[in-house]
Amino acid sequence: MGAMNELINRQGVEALARILAGAAPGSEWPSVAAAAARLDELSLRGRTDAVSSALLADVRQLPGPGYPTAARIFRSALSGAGFTGWILWPVSEAAVTLALEPGAGPDAGGGFDRCFDDCLALLAELTPRLTGEFAIRRLLAADLERTLQIVQGWTGHPDQHVRRLASEGTRPYLPWAVRVPTVVLNPEATIPVLDALYLDPSEYVRRSVANHLNDVARHAPTLVVATAARWLAAPDPNTAWVVRHGLRTLIKNAHPGALALQGFVPASLAVTGPRLDRNSVAMPGELAFDFEIANTGSDDARLAVDYVVHYVKANGTQSAKVFKIAALTLGAGETRSLSKRHAFRPMTTRVHHPGVHALELQINGVRHGHTEFELHL
Repeated sequence: MGAMNELINRQGVEALARILAGAAPGSEWPSVAAAAARLDELSLRGRTDAVSSALLADVRQLPGPGYPTAARIFRSALSGAGFTGWILWPVSEAAVTLALEPGAGPDAGGGFDRCFDDCLALLAELTPRLTGEFAIRRLLAADLERTLQIVQGWTGHPDQHVRRLASEGTRPYLPWAVRVPTVVLNPEATIPVLDALYLDPSEYVRRSVANHLNDVARHAPTLVVATAARWLAAPDPNTAWVVRHGLRTLIKNAHPGALALQGFVPASLAVTGPRLDRNSVAMPGELAFDFEIANTGSDDARLAVDYVVHYVKANGTQSAKVFKIAALTLGAGETRSLSKRHAFRPMTTRVHHPGVHALELQINGVRHGHTEFELHL
């Protein structure tokens, strides 16, 4: 994580202070300059918050403090090529904080609404330099309907980065980002955005759409399957991939509707294995296994072939994790031999514990051949 922390570093923050001073002649940014020297012990998120707080402190000392002043300076800074990269994360967060403050606008009647809308426009302007997907989360939380109304308009934007922001910024479980409960509780709210983008010409955008759909599947699988079915009824050459990637978690979780939509229906099979190459594995190490699948039916069988590792948890119970092997078609009477190697090594996303683990196959959602082995650290 140390390398990630350095995405916002002392040199970048010092450069930000100079850029903002140049964008608003006569302005001073002492808090931003001071923040540059206090980053060493902070995480990337901590650095973002520290620089954002410094920006707010300096903006509030300027004539005409508040969102309109900050937005004017940030837009002026965009005229230079140096106003780019990860340093824009705290810039976008500071803009959102100011836009959401009571009395953000110049008048009491509609200033807040104007600042809210203008802040969304500012994020769209900033996002080609660095994604606004993190900062937009607080605007979604403050007014989901208003934000989505504007976001929907981005789906036709000529810049792929803005179109991607429409999908990525509204994801229910966006990595690194704050959770927006209303997005999770109203899964249908973002579907119109995805409907507008699943045929997008940019792979960058389509990948975001698929990841967003996969997020929604965690709490609204029926909605996701129905949405994917609609898309497959009006596809382009890329739709099959978008749907397959968007249904990946449901396929691993053996959701019947998702399996059927991908053609993975119940089949007559004879499964032999898995056969492990050893009964114990020492970290770091690998476990190899092989198996055979025979189609004993009279029709071709389309198969989603996965395997499941049952990891031992700290309390001694097991937790299953599904891994993909292949999607294949077996002709009637055909037998296929397959093999795989699974690595056990230290990971930031998983803590390994010693003890009896297990491995089994999962084919079209049906488990086969539960086989135990021991992991030693």
